[in-house]
Amino acid sequence: MWVLVFFDLPTETLTERKVATRFRKGLLDDGFSMFQFSIYTRFCPSRENASVHIKRTKSALPKKGKVCIMQITDKQFGMMELFHGQKEADLEPPSQQLELF
Repeated sequence: MWVLVFFDLPTETLTERKVATRFRKGLLDDGFSMFQFSIYTRFCPSRENASVHIKRTKSALPKKGKVCIMQITDKQFGMMELFHGQKEADLEPPSQQLELF
């Protein structure tokens, strides 16, 4: 299961830039990786684990701006076609993560 977070946050004032940076760093601290500017992805081994990270992301939502959270299966993520310029690029495999109980 993959969790994707898309966002478009205002950055006109210093305060807005700080809020946007705090949100972005929160995603990174939660194990998300930058896929593109304002698109972050995270592999989750189960739906339950994905829901934990979705709840965590929702709790950190900024007051302004647009945020979209999407869940897709590993198979759907693997069917994505990724291009750098006109060359097709390989998708990076999910990073290994340890789960502590």
